[in-house]
Amino acid sequence: MQNPDAVIIGGGLAGLITALQLSGQGKKVVLLEKKQFPFHKVCGEYVSNEVLPYLGQLGINPVRLGAASITQFALTSPKGNVLRTPLDLGGFGISRYTLDHHLYTIALAQGVDVQQATVTDVQFSGGQFLVSMTDGQQVQAPIVVGAYGKRSALDRRLDREFFTARSPYLAVKYHVRTQLPKNEITLHNFKDGYAGISAIEEDKFCFCYLTTRQNLKAHGTIVSMENEVLQKNPFLKDIFQNSKFLYPQPEVINEISFAPKTCVENHILMTGDTAGLITPLCGNGMAMAIHSGKLASEQILRFLNGQQTRQQMEQGYTRQWQRQFGARLKTGRLVQRLFGHPVLSELAVGSLRAMPKVVQFIMRKTHGQPF
Repeated sequence: MQNPDAVIIGGGLAGLITALQLSGQGKKVVLLEKKQFPFHKVCGEYVSNEVLPYLGQLGINPVRLGAASITQFALTSPKGNVLRTPLDLGGFGISRYTLDHHLYTIALAQGVDVQQATVTDVQFSGGQFLVSMTDGQQVQAPIVVGAYGKRSALDRRLDREFFTARSPYLAVKYHVRTQLPKNEITLHNFKDGYAGISAIEEDKFCFCYLTTRQNLKAHGTIVSMENEVLQKNPFLKDIFQNSKFLYPQPEVINEISFAPKTCVENHILMTGDTAGLITPLCGNGMAMAIHSGKLASEQILRFLNGQQTRQQMEQGYTRQWQRQFGARLKTGRLVQRLFGHPVLSELAVGSLRAMPKVVQFIMRKTHGQPF
């Protein structure tokens, strides 16, 4: 595409939503994604219902894609104590493989130029960006959106502060078939980590867990760690022993950082996990990605339509992003300290069982309102 209005780096939820919003308003959009659609991503695959009004405006109905309706939340300690509570708004479960691919096909239909490419550098000068790719190609545009996920070599090129410190976390994801309530999302604690499981489409469940490199190093392999650590939680043991695992190998991602990030870097508007990652224990990263794409698109459209300057666009997006997500991320980091430690998580689950109003308060603090 010649002379696009915007280049979006990354074809996850935030990038695709931004592409749909901009192209739907007649803007020329290039979307650069290093993988070929459809593909799996490490993700809990639970979405709060706060996104439904906005998805409806885009003509997207998760029910038609087979999404599972989720109305209950459960939390277990390593020894198997359980806390259960209804979800205020509720949510739905759908795989990234299905949802992202659906958004991708809509983007193509709207004229988005989707290219499989890896970005190596982004330079800004004279009000224009120059985006360089591994194959030597370059593309120029007045707007660039960063939607490439949790961590990328591009973060190093941009000298982002969080990238300089190594993160101890890694995540592992499976799809399984098992006999569990389809309306419940459950988080299971184990030593140095926690796992989530919830229904998605086609009678499958997403089973994803977060732990540390040190935990894996101490046991040598993922399988050994799962056998010797995760399965000490009786609920996790039941999942491993009574489920059909559908991947030949799990999806794995390393160096997951929950450190604060900035949502504008070198005039690039960052969205989704690229702008800030909520702890998996609090869920809702998919809803935040969708919402951040909406917020970025609204500011970009005002800029492209001559209604505000670049500085006003960047400041407006920063204010909106902080207003919607800043407190959620802080709450998530605080809550995470209670879990993954055998003693603390036992105490936390036991205490919270007796304080349902506190549980509802934490959930409201980590979820947004319908938009």
